[in-house]
Amino acid sequence: MASAPRSDEMFDEFLSQRGHEVDDVGWEENYNKKQCPDCGGLHESAASECSVCGWTPVN
Repeated sequence: MASAPRSDEMFDEFLSQRGHEVDDVGWEENYNKKQCPDCGGLHESAASECSVCGWTPVN
């Protein structure tokens, strides 16, 4: 008997079929700095939030 997909999986599939990004997004790296994926702001490696736009990574 097949098991039903988790509700999160169904929701992710629904969004991805409509062109939305469903992957967890984290910091990008630029040399030895963290780079915000939203605005491109550069931060020290200890940063936990973008000081330019306020973006925080999904945990």
